[in-house]
Amino acid sequence: MLTLLKKEFSNFFASAMGYIVIGVFLVITGLFLWVFPGEYNVMQAGYANLDGLFYFAPWLYLFLVPAVTMRLFAEEKKTGTMELLLTHPITVQNIVLSKYLAGLLLVIFSLIPTLVYFLSVWFLGDPQGNIDTGGFWGSYIGLIFLAAIYVAIGLFASSLTDNQIISFIIAAVACFFLYAGFDIMSGMASNGGTESFIASIGIDAHYKSMSRGVIDSRDVIYFLVVTASFLFLTREMLARKK
Repeated sequence: MLTLLKKEFSNFFASAMGYIVIGVFLVITGLFLWVFPGEYNVMQAGYANLDGLFYFAPWLYLFLVPAVTMRLFAEEKKTGTMELLLTHPITVQNIVLSKYLAGLLLVIFSLIPTLVYFLSVWFLGDPQGNIDTGGFWGSYIGLIFLAAIYVAIGLFASSLTDNQIISFIIAAVACFFLYAGFDIMSGMASNGGTESFIASIGIDAHYKSMSRGVIDSRDVIYFLVVTASFLFLTREMLARKK
């Protein structure tokens, strides 16, 4: 499993995909945080925060993560190496986990450089260090959990087809629906209880909850269950083919 994980992860940087994903994410978030004028510009906000990073990141990952995952199984099917992979002495579960962890590691790698933003705001604050540290780390952890779900959805989408473009579209639509779809539908509910329940099914409610700086076990369980569900579906799709 470790060998396959290393192979999949190195493949991202053997092509331009890994560099593109990390570069696009850092450039766009950097422009909105430091260059473009507006409410999310750190220098114009009037107080030390990185709200813009955690607002834009889920939307950027809606496109970047499916771009990462679209080839993981679709390419194997198209090139005919999927059958060869399934005949290796490695379980389907380990194949799924190897590809999943490789995709998740790449997304986490794109996040690590943003710690420079945190240090910059820390030193720029008046007084120095005047930043909601709990809110930052809560949002940071929430973003990693959110990426974990996106990667699991993208992996499942890639297992459905041998066409990378179709895989990308399925993953992007599914991620959007799970992130914002339930929140939109909750606004149509007739009473507060129903509205709250529908919103709780989506990612956004749990992501916002973590951004307050309090790691609630219910939010963690939600992210783990949804991620595990899509990994299970992926495993079942491959096991059926095997």
